[in-house]
Parts: sequence; structure tokens; C-alpha cells
Amino acid sequence: MIRPAAQEACSCSMEKLAENKEKIGPVAEQLLEVLENGGGKQAVGDLMAQWGGLKKLTAQYDRYLADDFHDPDISRKNSAQHSLREAFDPFFKSLHEGMKQLGKIIRHHEREQAEAAKKENKRSAADRKTKALKTALEELQAGIKDAESFFKHIHWLQERFPEAEYEDVTGLCKLATIEEIKEQDYSLNPGRYVGVVIEEDGKTEEEFIEELLGMNDELQTIDDEANILNKIISHNIRKLVGEI
Repeated sequence: MIRPAAQEACSCSMEKLAENKEKIGPVAEQLLEVLENGGGKQAVGDLMAQWGGLKKLTAQYDRYLADDFHDPDISRKNSAQHSLREAFDPFFKSLHEGMKQLGKIIRHHEREQAEAAKKENKRSAADRKTKALKTALEELQAGIKDAESFFKHIHWLQERFPEAEYEDVTGLCKLATIEEIKEQDYSLNPGRYVGVVIEEDGKTEEEFIEELLGMNDELQTIDDEANILNKIISHNIRKLVGEI
């Protein structure tokens, strides 16, 4: 059951990546239209370089399908799935960093436009091409996250079932015996069997108290600022209606 689930997730992710790659051409054209000062070519070059890594990964995935997918040996097939998933981790990281950089470039472009309009005593208005580009980038980013979510599912499976075989996992699942069920008065409430995962944050008591006090100070500052704003709003409303 573990191996088919990981395989299905991998297949879905590859389909999503292929769909998103089709959007790169139109996005590149929009970048060139918006960033006309030469920055567009650099941005397009970086974008293409980031997605260029997909070709190598697709080849690796195809080799997995050809050489490992039908391997009857669970251990070898599981090892191949681990290697395949690990190969995609840096690829997704690179895509996210690239999209973040593109966002910074677009925001810088908008600030330059606003400053230029201000110098000419003109009202700054959002450029239609820039708005369309931002929408396209948001859709591309959402598509990347969608594709990555399947690999995160694979990582989740591999982390909890590293040998691709069922095993009891605290807080998730347990193969209870008839005797254990009898001890629980035949209740099938999962919580009675799977247990609870207690995560340690590694902080000492002093560190916890210090962090708690810091959060309390921050809350007090926010409350004080809110009170000031409330007084200003109340004063302005009274002044507006003629009470002052």
C-alpha cells in the first residue's frame, strides 16, 4: 500500500509540473514587455535556467519508471523512490527562490514607476501589463506549490514508513491485538491505541519564561497603540459631528 501511494503522488506531481512548464513561455513574454530596461532579459534567463532543471529530473523519473517501477524487490524499489524524491527537493527550493526574486524585481519596477510619476507631478496608476504579469506569477507560484504538495506527501510517507512497509507509528496508527481491544472494553476509538506524540522544543524553563515575558511585553505594546488609535478615532468622530 505504501509504494503505490508514493507512486501515484509522484505521477500527479509530474503532471502538474508539465502543466506549469507550459506557462513559462507566456510569463517570459510578459516579463520582457514589463521590464523593458534590460532587466526583462535577465529575469527571463533566470526563469528559464530554474525550469531547465526539470528536463534532467524528468529523465530520472522516466528511468525510474523503466527500471525500478516494476522491480519486485521492495527494498530496491523503495530505495529508488527515496532517491527520486530527494532529487526533486532542491529543484522546488530553487523554483521558490526564483519566484521570490521575481516578486522583488516587479515590486522594484513598480516603485520606480511611482517615483517617476511623482517627479512629473502625475498620479501613479498601476500599469495594466504589470498587473497581468503579477497575476500570471501568482498562478505559476500556486501551480508550483500544488505540484510540490504531492512530493511533500511522498516525504510524509517515507518519513513514517521508511521501509515501505506497515509499522506502528505513535500518534498515527497501530495494529492492535484482540487482547488490547479487550483491555479497552472493545472500544475502537483510535485515540486509545495510537497514543500521542509529545514534541520537545528543547527550551529550558528560564528560556520559556523569558520568551513568554517577551510575548507579553509585545502584547502590551500592541494594546497601548490600539488605545491611542481608539482615542484618535473617537476624537475625530466627535469633531466631525460637531461635538468639539
